[in-house]
Amino acid sequence: MVKITNIAGALALGASTASAQTFKTYTDDNGIEFWQSTFETSVGDGDAQFGLALPAASQSGFEEEYIGHLVVPKGGDAGTWMGLSHMSGMTSSLILISWLDGDEIMTSFRYASGYTQPDIYSGNATLSKISQNINDTHFELTYRCEGCWSWDHDGATGDQIPATTSAAAQIVGWAQATQAPNSPSDADSDIKQHDDDGIFGAAVASARNSAYTSWVSLATATSAPAAATASPTGSSNSTGSAGSTGTGAVATATASATAAACPSTNTMANTTWDYIIVGGGAGGIPLADKLSEDGASVLLIEKGPASSGRWGGTMKPEWLVGSNLTRFDVPGLDNEIWKDSEGIACEDYSVMAGCVLGGGTAVNAGLWWKANPEDFDYNFPEGWKSSDMQSAVDRTFERIPFTDHPSMDGIIYKPQGYNVVSGALAAAGWQNVTADEVPGKKNHTFSRPNHMFSNGERGGPMATYLVSASERKNFKLLTNTTVPRVIRDGSHITGVETEAFLDGGMCGEINVTPNTGKVILSAGAFGTPKILFRSGIGPQDQLEVVQEAEGDAMVSSSDWINLPVGHNLDDHTNTDVVITHPNVSFYDFYGAYNNPIKSDAESYLSERTGILAQSAPNLSVLFWEEILGDDGIVRQMQYTARVEGGHGISSNQSMVISQYLGRGKTSRGRTVINGALDMTVSQTPYLNNEHDLAAVAAGIDSLKAALSKDPQINIVFPAANTSTEDFLADYAVTTGSRTANHWMGSCKMGPDSGLVDNGTSVVDTNTKVYGTDNLFVVDASIFPGMVSTNPSALIVAVAEKASGLIADAKVESSSNQVSGSAPFPLGNSTSPQGTGMPSGTGLPYSTGVSLAPSATSTSSKCTSDVTITRTRQASSQTAVISAQAVETNAKPAASSAAHASFTMPADGFQPSNGTLPSATGTAPTASSVLPTATGALVEPWGRCGGKGYSGSSKCADGW
Repeated sequence: MVKITNIAGALALGASTASAQTFKTYTDDNGIEFWQSTFETSVGDGDAQFGLALPAASQSGFEEEYIGHLVVPKGGDAGTWMGLSHMSGMTSSLILISWLDGDEIMTSFRYASGYTQPDIYSGNATLSKISQNINDTHFELTYRCEGCWSWDHDGATGDQIPATTSAAAQIVGWAQATQAPNSPSDADSDIKQHDDDGIFGAAVASARNSAYTSWVSLATATSAPAAATASPTGSSNSTGSAGSTGTGAVATATASATAAACPSTNTMANTTWDYIIVGGGAGGIPLADKLSEDGASVLLIEKGPASSGRWGGTMKPEWLVGSNLTRFDVPGLDNEIWKDSEGIACEDYSVMAGCVLGGGTAVNAGLWWKANPEDFDYNFPEGWKSSDMQSAVDRTFERIPFTDHPSMDGIIYKPQGYNVVSGALAAAGWQNVTADEVPGKKNHTFSRPNHMFSNGERGGPMATYLVSASERKNFKLLTNTTVPRVIRDGSHITGVETEAFLDGGMCGEINVTPNTGKVILSAGAFGTPKILFRSGIGPQDQLEVVQEAEGDAMVSSSDWINLPVGHNLDDHTNTDVVITHPNVSFYDFYGAYNNPIKSDAESYLSERTGILAQSAPNLSVLFWEEILGDDGIVRQMQYTARVEGGHGISSNQSMVISQYLGRGKTSRGRTVINGALDMTVSQTPYLNNEHDLAAVAAGIDSLKAALSKDPQINIVFPAANTSTEDFLADYAVTTGSRTANHWMGSCKMGPDSGLVDNGTSVVDTNTKVYGTDNLFVVDASIFPGMVSTNPSALIVAVAEKASGLIADAKVESSSNQVSGSAPFPLGNSTSPQGTGMPSGTGLPYSTGVSLAPSATSTSSKCTSDVTITRTRQASSQTAVISAQAVETNAKPAASSAAHASFTMPADGFQPSNGTLPSATGTAPTASSVLPTATGALVEPWGRCGGKGYSGSSKCADGW
């Protein structure tokens, strides 16, 4: 899925870099001294400001509070709201939202579990006004925020208590919209998605002041939060106007959200199925078709609603009314999900995922890549190598052919982006290919986008496999229905439990055929682990979280199956570069959603021709490169170029080039479940070791060199004269800034059962869950490692292969395997750093290299954005890690010292002689990071991400 970093769903912070601003101490009219930031925002006239005052470290009883000073541009006639996150990301964190209602400043505490309308916060947090001011351009609020550095929203917990160490930084996120809440007088009002965002870090020691205890007396008197029961709509949990006491209600709600109304009867109570498949996406739909071919009864259960008009979908803009098309069917509308994901994005994940029929294949850019043989040979176990997979790949592309000319007239519209970038690549010696015709050529090659579009519309599994399956009487599709857990009798699965997710969904138990029936989970890299956790399958720390949340609904602990579910989480590591060129021009796909150019809409509706038959946002060219690291691993890079702005660059002549670090990367993460039964990322799979980081740096240098062949290409991000070292050191490592939304690996497939010491796998090579008789997993979660390209076609090919294995598998008792002689260790305390996997996991199956183990933190509390801190090292250090571009058609062993290389110490950046330009200045020392409060302009407390970045300032250590 192509992620647009400057436009995201409601409250989904997509910050990525540091921004130049002014920072100084500020004393307000009340005599309160703040450590204050002035930062750019694109909303309204003038800059925004946020100031922070903290109690002295010696003042106990005030650890979870602060005094804030907020100055917000008022925006245009439509108004605005400003959201302040008490963590770097806007998901899985306490959010304070403020806006104007006439002469009153309204505030409300919110909590967003994912890319969705944030809930009214149900925990304890109190806002008390100290002062407010409103003028023609800004509103200003000074307030005390109690209970704001930790949060508990219906069991979803987290915290960021300011540290007492001298070099500590407090990470804060912000987001601002160009529209006021829907009902400004209502503190519970829904809000529209934001239009600008960012993150920054406060030097905690400089914000602390022993006068804090006297300043708090200036706040409007408040009482302790009163115990209250949250209403279903959460109306009792808002803070109201800034002049009132802001009190959250004590959380008493159940762990899960209120389900839709159940039908009066369970029409399937007396029906059994040979196969129940949970999840109608890239894995589940092909499985349902293949397994129903021979007459077996198959039930496919999808949590979300229909998406495509073919299957009864109804979500569409006005100009599609009267057609059988929805927003999902029109390629040019695919990126609208990053602007409006209401009713589409999964509400219980902290990352973007499509909870509609088709899953990711319904909402992504439709890129359709035939597997690079190395993806299977390097990552997958025996029986799943490229030679084993070739027939499955062939069948996949027979059912869903690719196209690189999606408009029905065969014309490529607005091709300037392709011409510019491909011209530079060709001049640099890169080869022009049609990628799906030569899938193994992934080094110094470039191609037009290859899509799964058909007849000018989104094609894919819904237009092929689901069509043939639906023609059979032995197949049934059930939508709007969630499966919280499978029904277990020890190691045997007897069926699934269902709840109505939306109106029309099913409630109750649905059973498989006794003794022979099978359940297959295809709910994705987050959905499948969630079902397993709630079914008593996973690491003990996660099962204990579920047990506490669900009580007796959870399977008895004596039947828990301890497997490393949630570990080995992987994703492409995204790093953006922005260029401009005079020949490039932007097409407003976002504007086309509601107000398309008349001729473009007419061409598409009548002929399925024109630019709306192409994927937004004008994907132009994709290209690939291999990077050889000092660890002997060849890492795959994919670059995706599209015509649009990003990272504060709003020129109509700009392009964003996203570098995806893929196959060969060794960083892994972890996904966990919280007390509200939401899935979050506790450890990101991005740049957790020096080899992955060095490869990204080498790729950026190679990209710069290729683009330099066209003198009219201007690289504007990173800024001119910024070294690759400094660029990457300042580039935030969070899920918001580095995700490609190609999540996989959380239920790893392999021959080493996770039931025994150092075993890393959740499913065996027949895709059956270890320790069970008849439970299988087929989706991206079983991929052992990251692949070269966007993964949709590979997931379908894996489903093609798995269907035969599952059909042939005999249901035999595994009851003696449930506990295992040496179960998977609790938590991840013995995991190698940065892998999120059990000790001894090492790397994929084609190499015996393993990572040195070291202690990692537990993840009982986690957030969706985990920030990695890098420290530059002194020049006297000699240990280096390097990576270099692999010559086209050259074998890794024959790599030449003549290649340009990027070198780095094992625990920080350090350019090798002549490799990169030296960074100006020196790294800040601890004393320079934390200047005393003198009132002078100070630089270290810097905004560390978001739109609007145009300067070259760098964040200090820990920010």
